Amino acid sequence: MMEVNKFKALSIGLASPEKIRSWSYGEVKKPETINYRTLKPEKDGLFCERIFGPSKDLECSCGKYKRVARYKGIVCDRCGVEVTYSRVRRERMGHIELAAPVAHIWFFKGIPTKMGLLLDMSTRALEEVIYFVSYVVIDPGMTPLEKKQLLSEKEYRMYYEKYGNSFKVGMGAEAIRELLKDIDLEREVNNIREELKDAKEQKRSRLLKRLEVVTAFLESGNKPEWMVLDVLPVIPPALRPMIQLDGGRFATSDLNDLYRRVINRNNRLKKLLDLGAPTIIVQNEKRMLQEAVDALFDNGRRGRPITGAGKRPLKSLSHMLKGKQGRFRLNLLGKRVDYSGRSVIVVGPNLKMYECGLPKEMAIELFKPHVIQELVKREIAHNIKSAKKMIEAYDERVWPVVEDIISENLVLLNRAPTLHRLGIQAFSPRLIDDRAIQLHPLVCTAFNADFDGDQMAVHVPLSQEAQAEARLLMLASNNILNPKDGKPVVTPSQDMVLGNYYLTREIKGEKGEGSIFKDFNEAMLAYENGYITLYAKIAVKSSGLNNKTFTEEQKNSYLITTLGKLIFNSVLPEDFQYINEPTIENIQGTTPDKYFVPMGANIKEHIEKSEIIKPFAKKHLSLIISEIFKRYKTQKTSEMLDKLKDLGFYYATVGGFTISLSDIEVSKEKPKIIEESEKQVAEVKRLFQEGLITEEERYKKVIKIWEQAKSLVQKDLETNFDPENPIYMMRDSSARGNISNFTQLAGMRGLMSKPTGEPIEVPIKSSFSEGLTVSEFFISTHGARKGSSDTALKTADSGYLTRRLVDVAQDVIVRAKDCETDRGVVVYALIDERDGTLIENLYDRIIGRFANKDVIDPKTGEIIIKKGEIISQEIATKITNSEIEEVEIRSILTCDTPHGVCAKCYGTNLATGEVVQVGETVGIMAAQSIGEPGTQLTMRTFHTGGVSGDDITQGLPRVQELFEARTPKVKAVISEIEGIITNISSKKGRYEIEVSNDLEKISYISPYDAKLAVKKGDKVVPGQKLTEGSISPKELLAATSVLKVQEYIIKEIQKVYRSQGVDILDKHIEIMVRRMLSRIRVIDAGSTNMLPGSLVSVYEFTERNKETLEKGGQPAIGRPVILGITKASLETDSFLSAASFQETTRVLTDAAVKGKIDNLIGLKENVILGKIIPAGTGSELYQNVGYRLVNPQGQTESENIKEIVD
Repeated sequence: MMEVNKFKALSIGLASPEKIRSWSYGEVKKPETINYRTLKPEKDGLFCERIFGPSKDLECSCGKYKRVARYKGIVCDRCGVEVTYSRVRRERMGHIELAAPVAHIWFFKGIPTKMGLLLDMSTRALEEVIYFVSYVVIDPGMTPLEKKQLLSEKEYRMYYEKYGNSFKVGMGAEAIRELLKDIDLEREVNNIREELKDAKEQKRSRLLKRLEVVTAFLESGNKPEWMVLDVLPVIPPALRPMIQLDGGRFATSDLNDLYRRVINRNNRLKKLLDLGAPTIIVQNEKRMLQEAVDALFDNGRRGRPITGAGKRPLKSLSHMLKGKQGRFRLNLLGKRVDYSGRSVIVVGPNLKMYECGLPKEMAIELFKPHVIQELVKREIAHNIKSAKKMIEAYDERVWPVVEDIISENLVLLNRAPTLHRLGIQAFSPRLIDDRAIQLHPLVCTAFNADFDGDQMAVHVPLSQEAQAEARLLMLASNNILNPKDGKPVVTPSQDMVLGNYYLTREIKGEKGEGSIFKDFNEAMLAYENGYITLYAKIAVKSSGLNNKTFTEEQKNSYLITTLGKLIFNSVLPEDFQYINEPTIENIQGTTPDKYFVPMGANIKEHIEKSEIIKPFAKKHLSLIISEIFKRYKTQKTSEMLDKLKDLGFYYATVGGFTISLSDIEVSKEKPKIIEESEKQVAEVKRLFQEGLITEEERYKKVIKIWEQAKSLVQKDLETNFDPENPIYMMRDSSARGNISNFTQLAGMRGLMSKPTGEPIEVPIKSSFSEGLTVSEFFISTHGARKGSSDTALKTADSGYLTRRLVDVAQDVIVRAKDCETDRGVVVYALIDERDGTLIENLYDRIIGRFANKDVIDPKTGEIIIKKGEIISQEIATKITNSEIEEVEIRSILTCDTPHGVCAKCYGTNLATGEVVQVGETVGIMAAQSIGEPGTQLTMRTFHTGGVSGDDITQGLPRVQELFEARTPKVKAVISEIEGIITNISSKKGRYEIEVSNDLEKISYISPYDAKLAVKKGDKVVPGQKLTEGSISPKELLAATSVLKVQEYIIKEIQKVYRSQGVDILDKHIEIMVRRMLSRIRVIDAGSTNMLPGSLVSVYEFTERNKETLEKGGQPAIGRPVILGITKASLETDSFLSAASFQETTRVLTDAAVKGKIDNLIGLKENVILGKIIPAGTGSELYQNVGYRLVNPQGQTESENIKEIVD
């Protein structure tokens, strides 16, 4: 076996008969498997030891040589078996010499058929010949027949009687092989190129397909006749095992049955040929042999599949590769690992951020080899066997050893489904006596875990490198920011938020208000002795607080605050400003002067005049964490988070929050509001009965009345809430619940929707606290049921979307520091034209990117940032505050790095806040960032009321529609030219819109019931909507440029995610969009060797043209194409990656004919081969590193030692 990390590329091709024989260790002649009496493999059978190697290590079949290593390599003279290890039965192949040639089903039955394109015959014609239905003319001789013409038995007889042996016909795979042998590939290429010059559309596409196949054979060195087999390879027996079951029966792989059929029919055919049987019998046997080989390669591809016991179709070689249970996805991309365990999780509130609680029994099993080694080393156990016994008996002396080992090692915790990289993190384990894993409450958000019975898996990183990687990259306290938007993912939630909210409240007139203390300790003492409360406004000497951010003036005065806020601030870093109010100015700047009172002033009077400051809610905690992370990085942030968590838990307990029905006060205004609404509904009904409005208008009006009623009830509830009310506090702090929960509890439930999605016009007037009537309860069941079914469907859909995204972007890695392009993209705030709402502001679009031009303040004329510098938070704020509306930045869309992106075009890595490093797998990060929130998007297509309401596809289906570049359901008509609308006329419910300029005039016909988006006299530009609806990306590309399409898709995807409150930064979507538009369709090949009609990557296209121009040739002409992500994944240069994604057999057939070479650029292909992935420490930059010795003075010891690689 060759060392897996040594080779650089992998190629695939067709195997010639000689090649197949060279792989083989012998011919399989008999269909027998093993002897059922002796249980030994039959000689010359499918499990023969002579061919495939011994079934027991270093033993021959007859028993002459037994388990002696020095005999290795000897071939036994009695039974002919080589003495070696039994593992060779996993790699040694055999072969079957076929009595008649057989066509390979992948090549004649695939779509498009390779054989058919090469011979210019239809699949039907090929099948008729191969399955002995018709004759095919091989050489017409003196007859009027044409080569490759099909003849029935009757026609053949007629011609034979007339012309005798002067012409040649054939049947079956033999005839096809002769035709394939006759092809002169070079001449064929020239003929096709000639025909292409004046071919019409349909014929042209067939010719281009033919040209592709013929060129593939010509360039790859594959011979066409190799698509017909003379000799059949037999895969190693250990890959198609036979196992004895308990009852003495045998279970066997389906492949053995399929091979047995082939051998039986082959042997029968040989016998018939020896006997000189009649042609018709021989032909029938040949057809059966062809069918047996077809079934072995791809059972069920043609006709009825061959079934085994219980009518189950047998799994053929193709099925072994395909799908989730196939070789690629089950064994090569998804492996089970040793040293792992799983258990239920419980909360571990006393753990540090980087710790987890690991059950003793689990730890001892996971670290068994380590423990055994240590027990022997410390001489607690004499040998390995006794160490094992000690472990199994849970000997008391074992535990200290386990403790020591565990303190040095990290474990990985994973919760399925792993939707993004935060689904697997490293923790330092602590031994616990329970049987459940303890998890730190703050990392729950990242894992999306809760403690209602979730389970998690534990893995041990074994090697030193893996441990180092876990400690430096995966430790939970290092994963504070979410890669999708750069915001903290470890924000306190629920009771922790509530506790901190409760702690930072201010209440007027509390006990001890206006007291003055010299420092924090004195105030605490007063609180513990009952003189003040947590929320009383008090004054503290600023100098006693030791805060380094106070100005000299502030230090010489009193700070007006509450004890709760003093406690809250005690957990923040010492040199962080004192936070007294939940505002951006205080959190990101300094403590405002208004909270300081000079010495000697009347403090009580000052407090009475001052306003109540709102407590700190969840979003404020998140801002504080962000700010602390920005300044102090990981260690201090994680220490602070732990303290914040403890505060939250403690004061949530002290607060003693309860919820009861008496906390929910039913709205007083509600009866009045409902009565008023019922009057309005009656009025609408009267208008309808008098025929003044239509049914649709009546329905819409009724819906609107009840929606208004509900919002009035909601407003009434909001104004009457007591801030002391626990339910109000939970909502206000964003710990749990929102206003609509309270409206349903105390106001009215309002309108429910039908299963189709539009609202039922009968509202639910009761609230939950009053109780629902039977009919109201029944109405609300529709929505509940739809909700549940939607959630189930959404999860699967969202998972599949993530899988496609990962596949299309898996090879996008940061491959260089700077690609030195001069292009960039101008960005501006995204606004939705329909209603003028903001989709994404300029700040979010420029933060963490490199400027491509100097940005100048229009008011002062000063340069805010120079070209090539990174836009930090401060600069982004500065830019948005000065009236700059657009900024030109370096973008992934215009990056010139082949097979990836450069650090300058990408900007910062959101998970660290630093500029991205070379080797970072930004493609996978992007796919996870878009896919992970997919489950939060809505499933439904909204019906905005009534029959002709415009159905806009939204939520997840809209994201899929955009990424797959599908034509939208409600498609907008767009203008292809710049001009003025000169006329709009309506014919039978369709509009005709005329756009004209000085050069041309185009008229567009709209679909039925379309709504106009323009009026007569409007100016339009290419790609502008003329009717309402969604633009088709393909049409937009035809009318405008690649960049316009990319911008449109980014905007539309942001629209979906941001409307659901999910923030994803543009750069993630840019990576996907770049891949969707990374191909060019060649229209005219010029003097390059590209094929007209083929898809090539933009990089390859420009490189080939560059070479041709340097030689003085004619460059190729092409046009950019937009591909959906599924299509783009299958078009990737790597056949391994494409085959493991979808359409496995088609991809492999195609790659084999073209003799493709996979250069192992992406991640997937390297994982499949078990190589180190070319990312992170595996990227070329960090491989093959030399070293030099440096002595203490810093001089190099000797100059000839290898220099460090850059």
